[in-house]
Amino acid sequence: MLLVYGPAHSISLLNSSYDVARELFVALNPVFIEQWQREHPGDTLTIRQSHAGSSRQALSILQGLHADVVTYNQVTDVQILHDRGNLIAADWQSRLPNHSSPYYSTMAFLVRKGNPKQIHDWQDLVRDEVKLIFPNPKTSGNGRYTYLAAWGAFLQNNGIDYAKTRVWMCKFLSNVEVFDTGGRSSTITFIERGQGDVLISFESEVNMFRNQYGAENYEVIVPKINIFAEFPVAWVDKNVQKNGTEKVARAYLNYLYSPAAQQIIARFFYRVNTTQIMKANNKKFPTIQLFRVEDWFGDWQQVMGIHFSSGGELDQLLASVYR
Repeated sequence: MLLVYGPAHSISLLNSSYDVARELFVALNPVFIEQWQREHPGDTLTIRQSHAGSSRQALSILQGLHADVVTYNQVTDVQILHDRGNLIAADWQSRLPNHSSPYYSTMAFLVRKGNPKQIHDWQDLVRDEVKLIFPNPKTSGNGRYTYLAAWGAFLQNNGIDYAKTRVWMCKFLSNVEVFDTGGRSSTITFIERGQGDVLISFESEVNMFRNQYGAENYEVIVPKINIFAEFPVAWVDKNVQKNGTEKVARAYLNYLYSPAAQQIIARFFYRVNTTQIMKANNKKFPTIQLFRVEDWFGDWQQVMGIHFSSGGELDQLLASVYR
């Protein structure tokens, strides 16, 4: 789906983003457009948005989509643009603050009114009668974070017992009713089609849709042990050089760190690194214990090889489930 902001002439910027970021950038882009045109009289800026699962978006760029910037929910989907296409610089993560992640999130559960299955933490998701909805970790950064969050929480709750953790992960995966390709598809499956007892997605996503579809109809649970989910951004060096958009692309990504943008981002239930803004929004964000992927799984290259490659840990667990 392609969204266009502003008149279609002069400067055009294409932002390739993840599946569930539509509403966020609908709010962010007009503010930047107004700021840019005020600071650059005579310029008319258009920002176009392309949204899908972040892995699919990265593949589209490798196949020729001339995106100027990427705003993803997975480090690997940015890194692949360097590793497989040499489209961005090797040091892209050090070019902007916080590892080029202007905001972050974690995983949360959306349940129906009254929490009929009494879901409170990851351990509740392995009960036989609980049906889960979350996107496929093979195609979705959202799904990969869900899988790793569950694994990390089980491992810590099991006293670092890997054998027991694998048993719990098998039960967890066996309870998945639908594996959609992306986060937005999973939300539609849960809310509009009424499938599953629990939707697992980013904290930002479940809160936004709880509000959209009626706060009185749903409840949000944020597990106490949870994962730190980075949302990396980068300008695509080869594309901005070809398109003549490097200056505006860099300004756009730096804008995401500005107080004005950070306030908008927090309004959409994303966590930010601006202490003052987080304090002002503290009722939105329960205090939890966050762990980084690197704390328990190694770097992302190791994670992808061990867990999500063909024949990797995920495939082995699913084979056990459906044996």
